Amino acid sequence: MMRAGILAVTLLVFGSADAAAEWQIRPFLGVTFGGETTFIDAAQAAGSLNVVVGVNGALLGDMFGVEADFSRAPGFFRSGDQNLVQGNAVTTLTGNAIISMPRRLTEFTLGPYFVFGGGLMHVHIDQFLDVLSVARTLPALDVGGGVTGNLSRRFGLNWDARYFWSVGGDELHGVSVAPEELSFWRAIMAIVIRY
Repeated sequence: MMRAGILAVTLLVFGSADAAAEWQIRPFLGVTFGGETTFIDAAQAAGSLNVVVGVNGALLGDMFGVEADFSRAPGFFRSGDQNLVQGNAVTTLTGNAIISMPRRLTEFTLGPYFVFGGGLMHVHIDQFLDVLSVARTLPALDVGGGVTGNLSRRFGLNWDARYFWSVGGDELHGVSVAPEELSFWRAIMAIVIRY
């Protein structure tokens, strides 16, 4: 079964004989916003704007591709000068499928794409009251889209917005008000390194 999945992805990425595959590395900076959670959020910060940094790497065919995406949002559960929350962050690691306009049509214009996939979301909250601290890794899904503009054969810029949400959270562990859940939007701008 695993071999059939790998073969299907390979055929999708390399299916077009006239388009060579392209690797891209995209370091990015952005924000998270619109977050909702059942974890105890003492600072009420999950829905606020928070800085996120990360990198993703993609292997693209003419219309289809695959991607690995890593991001970290330090301070996700901290708001202003409140000392209720000490160290905290939300980290995501996902593998995604990409569907885009044919690359041959968007080589030196803005190329839109759609992305979806899944992976892991790690939630870390050091509360002032240690009994409410959290260190949980949850399965997660993500969906979104963006555009890439190529500046040259080697460099470009990328703008992307995605929605992340956890799935299958456990029942109460004393640190959430319902089964464990976290969801949020992420908007980023990235430098694209093409090769």
